[in-house]
Amino acid sequence: MHNELTQKDLELMKQELDHRRITLRPKLLEAVKEARAFGDLSENFEYKAAKMEKNRNESRIRFLERMIKTAVVIGDSSAPDQVGLYDKVTVYMEDDDETEVYQIVTTMRQDVLKGLISKESPVGRVLLGKKVGDRVHIQVNESYGYYAVIRSIEKGTDDGAIPLNKY
Repeated sequence: MHNELTQKDLELMKQELDHRRITLRPKLLEAVKEARAFGDLSENFEYKAAKMEKNRNESRIRFLERMIKTAVVIGDSSAPDQVGLYDKVTVYMEDDDETEVYQIVTTMRQDVLKGLISKESPVGRVLLGKKVGDRVHIQVNESYGYYAVIRSIEKGTDDGAIPLNKY
């Protein structure tokens, strides 16, 4: 499986990877060593906490390495009148009689609670490439779908302001 990421995603991931390897790893190893010196490891909370944090950092390093290794770089540009990556899209939900604003992002930056939806989500997948006025059917699962109308598109760019997802 390949991860479709923008060049900016890759840059941010490489920066985080360097920080975790060069800065964080030595500090966490030192914290484990210090906590180990406190004595009995079976009742040493500081040791367990330090070890857990070190392991969490190592896990994130492996995750970032794997994501970078399998990444396929995609462009983030689109036609001026079409929905593309990093564009904010105002969508009218017919069934609910409500309007929602979404920003289409890559999976490494999605945060539904902040309106950042992945281009691979049911909503993101349907909206990409559409134009203002288009009525789209969003199929959530095999038994449920709904209609929405694109009201406006605010073109956006990947300036790096949207952070990468943590765990």
